[in-house]
Amino acid sequence: MESCNCIEPQWPAEELLMKYQYISDFFIALAYFSIPLELIYFVKKSAVFPYRWVLVQFGAFIVLCGATHLINLWTFNMHSRTVAVVMTTSKVLTAVVSCATALMLVHIIPDLLSVKTRELFLKNKAAELDREMGLIRTQEETGRHVRMLTHEIRSTLDRHTILKTTLVELGRTLVLEECALWMPTRTGLELQLSYTLRQQNPVGYNVPIQLPVINQVFSSNRAMKISPNSPVARIRPFAGKYMPGEVVAVRVPLLHLSNFQINDWPELSTRRYALMVLMLPSDSARQWHVHELELVEVVADQVAVALSHAAILEESMRARDLLMDQNVALDHARREAETAIRARNDFLAVMNHEMRTPMHAIIALSSLLQETELTPEQRVMVETILKSSNLLATLINDVLDLSRLEDGSLQLDLGTFNLHALFREVLNLIKPIASVKKLHVTLNLAPDLPECAIGDEKRLMQTILNVVGNALKFSKEGSISITAFVAKSESLRDSRAPDFFPAPSDDHFYLRVQVKDAGQGVNPQEIPKLFTKFAQTQTLATRNSSGSGLGLAICKRFVNLMEGHIWIESEGLGKGCTVIFIVKLCIPERSNESKSPFLPKANHGQAGFPGLKVLVLDHNGGSRMVTKGLLVHLGCDVTTVSSIDECLLVVSQEHKVLFMDVCMPDGFEAAARLHEKFTKHHERPLIVALTGNADKVIKENCMRVGMDGVILKPVSVDKMRSVLSDLLEHRVLFEAM
Repeated sequence: MESCNCIEPQWPAEELLMKYQYISDFFIALAYFSIPLELIYFVKKSAVFPYRWVLVQFGAFIVLCGATHLINLWTFNMHSRTVAVVMTTSKVLTAVVSCATALMLVHIIPDLLSVKTRELFLKNKAAELDREMGLIRTQEETGRHVRMLTHEIRSTLDRHTILKTTLVELGRTLVLEECALWMPTRTGLELQLSYTLRQQNPVGYNVPIQLPVINQVFSSNRAMKISPNSPVARIRPFAGKYMPGEVVAVRVPLLHLSNFQINDWPELSTRRYALMVLMLPSDSARQWHVHELELVEVVADQVAVALSHAAILEESMRARDLLMDQNVALDHARREAETAIRARNDFLAVMNHEMRTPMHAIIALSSLLQETELTPEQRVMVETILKSSNLLATLINDVLDLSRLEDGSLQLDLGTFNLHALFREVLNLIKPIASVKKLHVTLNLAPDLPECAIGDEKRLMQTILNVVGNALKFSKEGSISITAFVAKSESLRDSRAPDFFPAPSDDHFYLRVQVKDAGQGVNPQEIPKLFTKFAQTQTLATRNSSGSGLGLAICKRFVNLMEGHIWIESEGLGKGCTVIFIVKLCIPERSNESKSPFLPKANHGQAGFPGLKVLVLDHNGGSRMVTKGLLVHLGCDVTTVSSIDECLLVVSQEHKVLFMDVCMPDGFEAAARLHEKFTKHHERPLIVALTGNADKVIKENCMRVGMDGVILKPVSVDKMRSVLSDLLEHRVLFEAM
């Protein structure tokens, strides 16, 4: 076998290059096919990517490129026409997709750039928001400082504490080197250093208020930076080579300084200001920030408010102290007035009793003497005594009534009475005096005037008698007319009585009484004086000195008490006058009116009471003798005793009436013991109190202990006759007080 000693030839260079291209195309195709897979993964995971369709198109481009490189592997050897066609188709598709992708990127790149722009914009906005948040935090911090400072400033209402606290808190919050407060002097021409942060007692620093820097600060409500070399800023220690810090000044409104007694401050500063100066530390790069200036402005306003509140508090405290002093004085005056009223009432009660007791003796004995055989001259003297005594008794009643009216203790004694009979009784009382003076008196009662009414009969009669008595007193000739009618609604209102507000109703009416005389008349300017107690007009006082000046004053109070109005009309001196008054009276029910017809009072004439056993209990011998004389004159069988024990021993069932002076010691106890002795009502005598005290409490106490009547001294023969008749007829008699 033949051996071959040969060497295998090396690959040609072209084949080696083709081999490298083959391997490279393989890895390129592998890479191209892997990239779309990664893009598909990215699109699937990215839910917000806005260009998915671009990625799909780009993936197709890569796939086609990969396919081209993969198909190209078969072109390194002999290949068929089919491979050439496939290769050509792949390259054409790759070219188309490549051009489409290139064109699409032309449109996408600006969008991508705009996204970058928006990203930058958002970054800028985020930075601005950060800055705004910083400002908000700064403002919150400033607000926190303001609230803290406001709380510290307004935690007290002492002005000096407020100002000192303001400087201390501002210095601590803003880390100030110095803080000062300049206050205007009393003259208002200078500012004086009153408070500083570092100095305890700053004195001797004054600057003119008209300095340009001060005027500039006062003209604005904002905090302003001023020069460190300004006169109001030269208050810190000498800084040497260090640079002074920035200085800010702000005005503080002074709303009220009436009691700011410090270094001659002005009394009132409604348009003046204090000056607050704030200084940053020396040799510091720190500057005033906007929020710090706002803090200073707010604090200045809060200081002004706190000062105004302090001023109001001080004013209120002064007013309270003044009011307390006034209340103490008023309370002292009230106690003195109450003491005076009690003393007056006690005096009136004592004098009333002590004066009525002798008046009882005078009137009783005079009336007894009047019924004896007398010469004409003696009868005139006795009648004069009786008239004078009755006048004195009327004066006593007037004084007591006036006292009651003034202290409000007098109350109307309302009851049903015959109105027509009251006017006829007044006429019968004044006719004798009118006939003596030769005066003609007429009484005119309107047809529509109710016959019966409900009211205080005694006070109404006293008012009419007072008015008619004045007409008789000041009339020397002519006539006097008394007219009474129901006042119409249109005539009730009178400009002279703005406080008189009549209210017409079906259950009451207003009685209008007019008393017209032809007497001396009254000057119209002096009419108001007539209703003042103890006052008379000059003309009347000159022409007629009689009278106390109480009549019309009491009439006015009685009329006011009866919800009415009284006035006087006169054309002048010598032309007479007309007294008019209106009072409110109630209308009684028809059933009561029909059951109790009012008849004129029975005239007892000279009737006596022969054999009537009467017991008189009185500790006053004179009064006891007078009462016994009246009863004996009327035919009574009278027994007198001076003590309760004696009375209980003497009294028996035969005694029909017991007259008792309740002003004696244990007077009410005697009535109670008599009730114990006579258990049956018909067995004991009728117990009647004789009293000189017109106090309503006496009447109430008498009724409380079971007495059957109360009679007010003085008592005349006619009055005693009337009392016994009414008492025996009705078995009860309580005279109106």
